[in-house]
This record gives sequence, C-alpha cells and structure tokens, in this order.
Amino acid sequence: MSHQPDNDPADDLSVKMRDYLVEIYRLGERSPGQDYVSTSALAELLFVTPPAVNRMVTRLRQQSLLEHAPYQGIRLTLDGQREALIRLRAHRIAEAFMVNVMGLGWQEVYPEAARMAAGLTDQLLDRMWEMAGRPQFCPHGEPIPSPAGEIAAIDDHALTESPTGVPLVITRVQTREADRLNYLKALGLMPGMPVTVHHVAPFNGPIQLKLKDEYRIIGHNLAEQVRAKPA
Repeated sequence: MSHQPDNDPADDLSVKMRDYLVEIYRLGERSPGQDYVSTSALAELLFVTPPAVNRMVTRLRQQSLLEHAPYQGIRLTLDGQREALIRLRAHRIAEAFMVNVMGLGWQEVYPEAARMAAGLTDQLLDRMWEMAGRPQFCPHGEPIPSPAGEIAAIDDHALTESPTGVPLVITRVQTREADRLNYLKALGLMPGMPVTVHHVAPFNGPIQLKLKDEYRIIGHNLAEQVRAKPA
C-alpha cells in the first residue's frame, strides 16, 4: 500500500534528490537553534562541488521542497522535511533489519542501508519492520519516522553539554564512521546504557565518564556525537 497520494509531486523526485533532502535534514539536526544550514557544509558532507550543490538546490527549490536565503543558507519546507523523513524511515528500518534479523554489526549497516532504502516498496518496508520487532529506533538510537513523515522529538544533549555528576542514559550516537562506532561499542557507550559525566577538561579537552563502577575517557569531538538525557 502506497503512503503517497496519487499524482503527488514527490513521485517525480529522484533518488539523488531524496538523498539531498535527507542530508539537509541531518545537518539541521546537528545545528540546533539555527534555521538555515550552509550549502558549503552540505557540499563537504556529500563530497561534491559547490556548483553541484547549487544546481540541486535550484531543482529542490523549484519543487517547493526547500527555501534558499542569500547569505544565510538553505532550509527544508514542511513538504521537504516530510519527504526527508519518509526516506529516513526506510533507511532506519533497513538498518534495524540488518542488525536485528541479519545479525550485522551497527558499524557496518549505514552504507548498505542507504543503498537498500532506495529500492524498498512500502509493502516490503512494512514487512521488514515487522520482522525486525517493530523497532521505534534505529541501531544508533535515532527515532524511526512514521509512514507519514512524522518523528518523535528527543529531549537530549551531547555529552559535552551534559551536567557532571548527574545519572544519564545514552539516547543516540550521531557518528556513522565504522571505526568510531567500533570504539564506542568497545567502551560500552551505546544507546540505552547508563553513564555519568564525571569530569570535563577545559578548552575542549577530554571528558571522563563513569559507567557503573568503571571510568572511561573520550575526546571532546567524539563526545559531541554521543547524546544522552537524565536517567
């Protein structure tokens, strides 16, 4: 059963256009409090040239999926956000299926899920979601959007912004680099795990964490990509 109405303009979107919408959404998530994201940051994230980004921005703006403000950047419209979240739903369900059903590691599923998500029908996607145990989150802790492109908000903070001495639970991990995910797993820093920020060194120095009765030290840059909320 299709989740898109007949003759929906979204039917004309290419795989590449949907990928751009997803990455614009992700950039916005990583910059809370900012309405716009820069096209240069998008080009860097996608490993493409600024002219290529500008061409795609023009196409997406013509479809009323994003807004472009000179000297500020770009942001998704409500329709653009809905399309991004529908694509993210497919991606995150594919990740959950690979981990929960196929037994793959969370560090290896991101690129495979990106390729798989582009070809999934709604019927197949729904079946994969059922087989994976009806997950509400992907293996990295990100919420799985609804078929209509709606998503639950998470009130969490990066470990670098979390108070010291307060019991926390890790909600999600925002890096998708395999070596970093392997390292975080080895440290026990995965979604659902309890943690306390014990000490934060000044000047973006390392952060000391307490997991049960053991201590861990991670760098500031990595701690920025691990999010948690009060336990």
